[in-house]
Amino acid sequence: MMRVMILAAGRGERMRPLTDVTPKPLLPVAGKALIVHLIEQLARAGLRDLVVNHAHLGHQFEDYLGDGSRFGVRIVYSPEPEGGLETGGGIYQALSLLDSDPFIVVNGDIWTDFPFERLPQSLDGLAHLVLVDNPPHHARGDFFLKEDGRVLAGGEPTLTFSGIGVYHRALFGHCQSGRFPLAPLLRAAMAQNKVSGEYYGGRWRDVGTPERLTALEQELAVARP
Repeated sequence: MMRVMILAAGRGERMRPLTDVTPKPLLPVAGKALIVHLIEQLARAGLRDLVVNHAHLGHQFEDYLGDGSRFGVRIVYSPEPEGGLETGGGIYQALSLLDSDPFIVVNGDIWTDFPFERLPQSLDGLAHLVLVDNPPHHARGDFFLKEDGRVLAGGEPTLTFSGIGVYHRALFGHCQSGRFPLAPLLRAAMAQNKVSGEYYGGRWRDVGTPERLTALEQELAVARP
């Protein structure tokens, strides 16, 4: 079974002042931390071996989540220096803990009902991305999904990268330790026709601001019986 990395090292600047005292993925929504909704969704899909990176107020993750056993998963941590290593650097540092190839990476600040069990267990290329409709705050989108399932950096109409991806270790084959983003690696792989993708039309929320956190809280409150 594939390993999963949850990215939780961001500072959450747009969520301040809430994130001055609590890391964004630990902010509560519908009675539990945002990251716990994600962990439970992964566990339901049978994905129980997790790596969580952290930087800002990182000890709070280890104190709150522990080894993951109370959520039915196993969690190990990849601590990063203050300020974090960005997405690419964070994943690269954690490769020794991600002992499956490929492996899944999920942003820790999203809420979704995506069925993680449908992600591919093997890749025809270097990466596989889940793409969603462009939300109002990101109307320009990110990438173009071709009819043959390949993802390109250019083309219309665009879709938004959900923060859910499957990656081959070889995507990071020429990287070095340090702080660097993931996007340039993906675009380089797209240029070689080595990124596949899928569209998900279900519920997905990028919880990046206090307003979006409040909106998700209200949405889930309405959905509860």
